[in-house]
Amino acid sequence: MKIVIGSDHGGFAAKAFVTKTVQKLGHEVSDFGCHSAESVDYPDVAQLVAEAVVKGDFEKGILIDGFGGAVALAANKVPGVRAVAAYDGVSARFAAAHDDANVLCLGGKTHGELVLAEILQVFFSTKFEGGRHEGRLAKIMGIERKYSR
Repeated sequence: MKIVIGSDHGGFAAKAFVTKTVQKLGHEVSDFGCHSAESVDYPDVAQLVAEAVVKGDFEKGILIDGFGGAVALAANKVPGVRAVAAYDGVSARFAAAHDDANVLCLGGKTHGELVLAEILQVFFSTKFEGGRHEGRLAKIMGIERKYSR
């Protein structure tokens, strides 16, 4: 699977580990920044990653900031993005199985390597269940269309 990754300065330190872990899981990773620990605005990187996923250049995206929430807020402004912040294996499984998340958001300052590795393994090995969840996602897309005009 082709994966795009991005972070702000709060997620920069964790990004190298996340990249290596995703590659070990057998995926190709492209890095959209940032490329140092100097302060950057997370909406800029989140927008780049989100747009690349929606365009179909990548199958999934990963965004990392200090706690995973801010990049999720920004990425979800791009129509077609389903960005979910995952904090453990359970939330990663639900993000993939129930929400068909196409952007996984992680906390570089709130998670150690063991938890990050578990989240990534679970997220990338879990398939979307469809069924009852498809109707709920259709409702979310309806809300998106209503407010994207």
